[in-house]
Amino acid sequence: MNKRLTRALSMLPAAVLAAGAAVAPAATAAAAAPAAPQAPQAPQAAENPYQRGPDPTDRSIVAERGSFDVERIGVGSWSGPGFNKGTIYAPKDRSQGTFGAIAVSPGFVSPEFLVSWYGERLASRGFVVMTIETTTLLDQPAQRGDQLLAALDFLTSRDSPVRDRVDPNRLAVMGHSMGGGGTLHAVKERTSLKAAVPLMPWNLFTDWRDVRTPTMIIGAQNDLIASVGLHSEPFYNSLRSAREKAYLEIRGAGHLVANSPNDTIAKYTIAWMKRYVDNDTRYERFLCPAPTGDRNISEYRDTCPGS
Repeated sequence: MNKRLTRALSMLPAAVLAAGAAVAPAATAAAAAPAAPQAPQAPQAAENPYQRGPDPTDRSIVAERGSFDVERIGVGSWSGPGFNKGTIYAPKDRSQGTFGAIAVSPGFVSPEFLVSWYGERLASRGFVVMTIETTTLLDQPAQRGDQLLAALDFLTSRDSPVRDRVDPNRLAVMGHSMGGGGTLHAVKERTSLKAAVPLMPWNLFTDWRDVRTPTMIIGAQNDLIASVGLHSEPFYNSLRSAREKAYLEIRGAGHLVANSPNDTIAKYTIAWMKRYVDNDTRYERFLCPAPTGDRNISEYRDTCPGS
């Protein structure tokens, strides 16, 4: 019995060494084996392909000119079907791809030059802009809306001198007074438009429930021609299908405030167009949360872009 135990104990170190020798190559092989491939990471979100220009600041958004040099091109009478004539303002830089386009209409008995200041302001932020001279100074809102659409069609046609600079899928409209009423008519007729800014809009038609385009209505507190109580506010309230909407009222201003350079109008028009034509969320901070403490604004309502 003692001999068998002694013999078993004498063999124990050898067994342990043999086991260790067997484990060592396995451990070495495991260490030398390449690591298992990791699961691929989700690709990072692509940058916005429509973003144009540097990051905006409180100062840059109200500057008379943005970062793009602008070319001005006259459009002669009856250059295209459905509108009279106009002026194109286009960024000279062709290295960044195409730009969204905006057509702008003046108001009742108003010539084109009264809305010309929007051309430089918007184009220098990275838009192609066409201000139009209406067929007659007496054209009604629906006629002006049709002419805005015709101007956009011209900008994207093969006869357009800026066709290669315009993205036909990113189009917008704006206008003053009856031109603002025409702006609402245009987005009602063409729901594919990306943005609209009616300025002190006048229209006898008040139900815009069919409009789906993001629309910012800008009214004037002391407007005696298109009073906000009869026009801008009811128009805003009727925009029940618009993806986003906003109502801005200029404090102490009358109907003609939009016919000359105005930093408040420029700031929020630029922010709205950049947010919805270019899908540029850098400009959302000017719109959401709603601006407060601005002494130039008597009222502001919105659905808060992006909410």
